[in-house]
Amino acid sequence: MSLGLETLDLAAVHEQALVALVLPSYSPRTREGMVRRAGIFFAEAITPIEKTHRTALETNANLDQTNRSLRERTLKLTASNRQLKQEIVKRRLAEEALRKSERHSRQLLEQSWQMQVQLRLMSRQLLLVQEEERKKISRELHDVIAQTLTSINLRLADLKADAVVNTKDLEQKITSTQQLVAQSVNIVHRFARELRPTVLDDVGLIPALRTFMQGFKEETGIHLSLSAFAGVEQMKGEKRTVLYRVAQEALTNIARHAQASRAEVRIERFDGAVCMKIKDNGKGFQTEHVLNAKKNKRLGLLGMRERLEMVSGSFTIKSAPGKGTSVIAQIPLVNGRRGGGGIVMQPPETNI
Repeated sequence: MSLGLETLDLAAVHEQALVALVLPSYSPRTREGMVRRAGIFFAEAITPIEKTHRTALETNANLDQTNRSLRERTLKLTASNRQLKQEIVKRRLAEEALRKSERHSRQLLEQSWQMQVQLRLMSRQLLLVQEEERKKISRELHDVIAQTLTSINLRLADLKADAVVNTKDLEQKITSTQQLVAQSVNIVHRFARELRPTVLDDVGLIPALRTFMQGFKEETGIHLSLSAFAGVEQMKGEKRTVLYRVAQEALTNIARHAQASRAEVRIERFDGAVCMKIKDNGKGFQTEHVLNAKKNKRLGLLGMRERLEMVSGSFTIKSAPGKGTSVIAQIPLVNGRRGGGGIVMQPPETNI
């Protein structure tokens, strides 16, 4: 067994020894007996070897089965570990995505809260401004129109009384009364222009701006210039209205806060959009300070931005202390016609 011999090898060695060493020296009967006793001896000698060998074979077979099972389990465990690692990676990615989503949600919530605060502030300010405008119109109507009409009524009563007994100054009194009527009509027209200029609808944006800027210069003494390309009149009415209101609000802010002596309004076509720039030579300001303020002076800027966003436009304001202010409004040109014949001034540069 130590030499690694199998049962058949041992039988061959036994047979060779029996034949070579024992059988030639004895008689047939003795050899027969010796062969029988050798067979018995051989059977008794190999029985434990055979049992051991059989047990070893069974053990090897069980070991092979165990090894196969172990290999299968190892493969399954490896696959399971690989799947587990993939699941861990997926879970980590999901957790990271969830954290990003939570951060984004918090940011959106914060932005929503800020927008709600701004909306509430704008609503309050709009109500205050509307109330102030109504108060102003009411005061103007009461102090100017009502008094003028009362004066006209009194003069008409005087004319009626004088017409019977004295016709000497009748023509002069009628002329004076007509002047009061004309003054009232002009005041009513001014109110109408401030609420909605008819020239904007009837003639166009450029004439409306020229008319407004002429009156603005007479009231404030600020020198103005206007340049524009004719293609702006081909935009939709709502877009031209937005440009008019932005220019109106920007110039009003200049008169109230800028302490400027000059301002210019330029309307150009730029990169597929209409670009309007209102620039002054006033004292300027810190834009962040004004944009973050919670006072009425911020309402005009927010109103301009909201108007432009309604027509898919953009609003930019540039300013610095001592360097004046520039308000830039851009509205995309979405129509097929983009303004026709290039840059056309109305006039080339109108000084107002």
